Amino acid sequence: MKYNQRSLSMMTDLYQLTMMNNYYTLGRHEDKAVFDVFYRKNTKYLSYNVFAGLEQVIDYIKGLKFADDDIAYLSSLNLFDKGFLEYLKEFKFSGDIYSMEEGSIIFPQEPLMRISAPLAQAQLIETAILNIVNFQTLIASKTSHIISAAKGADILEFGLRRAQGCDAGFYGARASYIAGAAGTSNVLAGKHLGIPVKGTHSHSYVMSFECELDAFMNYAKAYPDTCLLLVDTYNTIESGVPNAIKVFDQLRKSGHEPVGIRIDSGDLAYISKKARQMLDDAGYEKAQICASGDLDEYVIEDLLIQGAKIDSFGVGTRLITGWDNPALGGVYKMCAMEQDGEMQPKMKFSDNIQKTTNPGVKKVYRIFDKITGKAEADLIALEDEIINESEPLTLYDPVETWKSKEISNFYLKELLVPVFKDGKAVYKSPSIEEMREKCKNNLEEFWDEYKRLTKPHKYKVDLSDKLYDLKKEFLQKNYK
Repeated sequence: MKYNQRSLSMMTDLYQLTMMNNYYTLGRHEDKAVFDVFYRKNTKYLSYNVFAGLEQVIDYIKGLKFADDDIAYLSSLNLFDKGFLEYLKEFKFSGDIYSMEEGSIIFPQEPLMRISAPLAQAQLIETAILNIVNFQTLIASKTSHIISAAKGADILEFGLRRAQGCDAGFYGARASYIAGAAGTSNVLAGKHLGIPVKGTHSHSYVMSFECELDAFMNYAKAYPDTCLLLVDTYNTIESGVPNAIKVFDQLRKSGHEPVGIRIDSGDLAYISKKARQMLDDAGYEKAQICASGDLDEYVIEDLLIQGAKIDSFGVGTRLITGWDNPALGGVYKMCAMEQDGEMQPKMKFSDNIQKTTNPGVKKVYRIFDKITGKAEADLIALEDEIINESEPLTLYDPVETWKSKEISNFYLKELLVPVFKDGKAVYKSPSIEEMREKCKNNLEEFWDEYKRLTKPHKYKVDLSDKLYDLKKEFLQKNYK
């Protein structure tokens, strides 16, 4: 049984339904429309993002159906035409969806998903798609940056108690694992998603015994092969680590080896170095030191700069909540609409250049250097465009257009793949392990300059000449 088998058809904003109702009464609900899902800008805290949530979008689309009690509730609002409510009884998605794959590295303005469907259908699914993709992409992205800071040390997702609800805890664990977390404390996620579950014991466990040593001894008896002790309940250096070593000695005498210790408070750099020396002197060079306690990528980076001897980090609140960037800001905007039987590009205008959309039905290319295999830039192009890989390509900054770069000896990879065709799912979701591997491989395609935490180099995302000219034409007409 899946974790979440609820129908989410009613998980939408009211205005989606009122617009659908109006389209229906005007006879426009079957007109074809195309919408893009994208986000507008990176924050100063995230230099790139990791796409996640597609599998849940697929499940949502497959499960779209309005039950009798849904129709009854909507009828009670006295907002909807009776014919529209009858239409909802037979509602089924019949459109096309193209999407980036989970684990893909993504950047601002480029379409992450492209929805082509009858207008009413495309309108309904906006809210749920953004709800799913915005959250999981945010958590995957935050996790990826934390992992980058850890320089090879394992990151464990420990955020369930601080997540904003059970679904956030569950899907946050999923997103963090796709981005590279080594495990989660979330048992439900472990059961349903196959994520390794990790955990030790709490301070209250230690406090429930007459003394710390008794607590450690009893824990070791219960878990002789997975014994990792929390050593900072009273005094880490004077009590916790020495008592842990006494227990480890008993374990070794009985033929078992300890996993290590966890430190949850204090000066983690100083304490970990001191604890490492104590463990090594006692003959436990392979015992691991895990640290936790309000960690994020910046704290972890600083700890490692200070020479902290930490093998893994348990990260909770500042991972599962997004912390310094509480929302991705993904949007869902119309880019084309059927008029007189032909698809016409559409564009949203704004005095804020970042809120001015890119018109037309589009695709996204990633440009790779043939020699290094590294990603050089992304190119947003119109769907019918063909880019000649045998000729040099000049890229421009879409805003600061005087900045340009010529690329030659390159190859292209198209990033959007078909997910639904005529309402039928044509994409088989990979396993979570395959998504995780894709994320790892995708990250390796980028130079370190684009991934660093502090003042990362800006990755180039350009518009093709044809798309740029189309956008310029729209702007000139609008701002005469």
